[in-house]
Amino acid sequence: MLRLDNISVIFGGLTALSGVNLNVGNGEFIGLVGPNGAGKTTLFNVISGLVKPTGGSARFDTTDLLKRPIHARARIGIARTFQIPQPLHELTVRQNLVVAQKFGTGRSDARRIDEILDFLRLTEKADRDAVSDLALTEHKALEVGKALATDPKLLLLDEVLAGLETTGKRQFTETLKHLHEEKGLAIIIIEHDIETISNLCQRAVVLNFGKIIADETPERIFKDPEVMRSYTGEQGA
Repeated sequence: MLRLDNISVIFGGLTALSGVNLNVGNGEFIGLVGPNGAGKTTLFNVISGLVKPTGGSARFDTTDLLKRPIHARARIGIARTFQIPQPLHELTVRQNLVVAQKFGTGRSDARRIDEILDFLRLTEKADRDAVSDLALTEHKALEVGKALATDPKLLLLDEVLAGLETTGKRQFTETLKHLHEEKGLAIIIIEHDIETISNLCQRAVVLNFGKIIADETPERIFKDPEVMRSYTGEQGA
């Protein structure tokens, strides 16, 4: 589905990504992990079109991804969330989903919007103000809902569980499990919590200093001394 070859990103004199190679197959659930500043969000930005890489190539199915603008990437099946929820101001929850749907698919499908609201337990808040009337967990759910409204094949989740208390995190983790099982989407999630990655993901890919240092099952990854040193800050910040 997604193939990245030798992707590099340099900001001024700072190398954010260096020679990144990554393959994502249909329906895979992958955890993207590593210390702060490792290049995880930059990699998402390259895939979604917010950052143009300095070098390398990227393909999504048969499409040369780097030749597609942001909106075109949404139309071929790539969607993402942001770590800090970004609801559209002065719009309701439902209207946020409708706007996302039209952006990502070019059409309006009220039934699909209702399905997403129901799946994410947002039906009761559907016609409430998306900015002021939602709790943090609901804001996170809306962020995922906007991505789902574009009918993606590949879903990029940027720290969607960050900031949630224990119960909310557990419930949201179950929602993500059901999303993967029921919809069969390929998902890449940026997440720091080892237990969460182990519970959700089939593979874990570890970035440190802009390079992939490991790509294996979570069980093997988190027994790797180099990976654990990167988590404790001995090899990265």
